[in-house]
Amino acid sequence: MLDTEPSIKSTITGDRLEVVAAGAWTIDHAGSLEGLVNAVPPAAAGPRSLTLDTAGLSALDTLGACLLDRLMRGYQAGGHEARLVGLPASYQRLFGYVHESHPEIVWPAKAMEYPLTATVAAIGRALAEAGSSLIAIVEMFGALANALANVITRPRTFRLISMIHHIDRVGWQAIPIVLLITFLIGGIIAQQGIFQLRVFGAGDYAVDLLGILVLREIGVLIVAIMVAGRSGSSYTAELGAMKMREEIDALRVMGLDPVEVLMLPRVIAIVCALPILAFFGAISALIGGGLVSWLYGGISPPVFLARLKEAISMTHFEVGMIKAPFMALIIATVACSEGLRVKGSVESLGLQTTSSVVKAIFLVIVVDGLFAIFFSSIGM
Repeated sequence: MLDTEPSIKSTITGDRLEVVAAGAWTIDHAGSLEGLVNAVPPAAAGPRSLTLDTAGLSALDTLGACLLDRLMRGYQAGGHEARLVGLPASYQRLFGYVHESHPEIVWPAKAMEYPLTATVAAIGRALAEAGSSLIAIVEMFGALANALANVITRPRTFRLISMIHHIDRVGWQAIPIVLLITFLIGGIIAQQGIFQLRVFGAGDYAVDLLGILVLREIGVLIVAIMVAGRSGSSYTAELGAMKMREEIDALRVMGLDPVEVLMLPRVIAIVCALPILAFFGAISALIGGGLVSWLYGGISPPVFLARLKEAISMTHFEVGMIKAPFMALIIATVACSEGLRVKGSVESLGLQTTSSVVKAIFLVIVVDGLFAIFFSSIGM
């Protein structure tokens, strides 16, 4: 009866290495087989040719065949001769399959890259990607404008039910989380304002700070960022999944415009919903700030309301509401353009969804800064 324990013996004769493999070369002995193969003298040790005698094998599976093939390829890679002899006929087909499944691949040597060159190349690729993304957003904006013009000339083609459905998803269903987050943000602004201004004996001015910040900047900006993360990512994922399943191509085949059917209702829905969410978010932030001012700063609700009435005006409210539709348009346009850039893999879907949120938030903050400069210049 043959010994089932694998073994290997190496003998160097002149410039030839003779290796005798015996026993069961199977996965049951994987731990010992790896060590046996690694113990064989490499070609760099002196031998210029290898003879692998496998007549003593009692069992062989895919793992054993891979190890034997790896041993031979280690010599062949250095330009040395490697021969396999004595392999039982019952294992020759298996070894042939393993050998053919690992074709010889010669990888080109990677050219040396200097740090400065690599940095400049990385900057160039980033700028090219940014330019490509900007062009895609502009193209999507143009396609949406064209679809809107077609709907205006042919109102019966507009998907009103689809728009109402998306208003419900983007607006109504988002109210609870928007109210909660803005309530907490308003409380935090009030607490920090009171804490810092008390040093100068001006704790009551925290009400002015809260009102102006919430109505002009923080309220609409926080809501826009939340909508970008909640609804913008959803738009990108939905459109990307449709593109992966070739549903968008199917619409084109049927003679329908995907921008008009899928994207325009979504864009109009988010443009309608964001100002409403910003309004409720501002009210919630003021309530949160008023509650903290009462409990932490000792400013009673009547005093808080009187001070708030003196500090703010309709202009502050108008500034926030004017910015909201533009931010919504940016979020929806970026989300739709990134959805159409999804390739045929789930990884691409995840990458474009992440990219959609990041780009939308970045552009929203940039637009908010531009509006701040504009309104300041015209005295609002």
